[in-house]
Amino acid sequence: MQFIVVLWDDSRQRDQRVASKHFIMNAGRTTKQGRQINVGKDNAEYEAMVTTLIMHPDDMKEVGVSPGGTVRIRSENGEGTFSCKEHGGKNGKVPRGMIFVPYGPPTCRLMGQTTDGTGMPTSKGWEVELEPLDAVKPARAPE
Repeated sequence: MQFIVVLWDDSRQRDQRVASKHFIMNAGRTTKQGRQINVGKDNAEYEAMVTTLIMHPDDMKEVGVSPGGTVRIRSENGEGTFSCKEHGGKNGKVPRGMIFVPYGPPTCRLMGQTTDGTGMPTSKGWEVELEPLDAVKPARAPE
């Protein structure tokens, strides 16, 4: 499957076909989510937290999205929109080929209803497809 990503340059816009990129997605609770429990899930800070995915900087470059850029994630069960954040350099915890997202309403849209008898849908190791919605703008050539 291929997507069209619109890149901006001096001649207005041009289309460039980019192959879709597949990742392994893991979702989980973060310590920051635990500290936010008193604030509530209707708070803007909680919303920002659960709509931000973390990925390796090299993967971000490869798919053409910059920190803070928006991507659509699709699984076999649904899709969600997230903003991207780098994992934190050489000491980051997210390896290439994997993305991490805190549990929340967007990840619930990606999970199926099957619980395999555990009462909780599988939330680790999903194969997902990532589509950049904000293309990285190329640097302007010196005039």
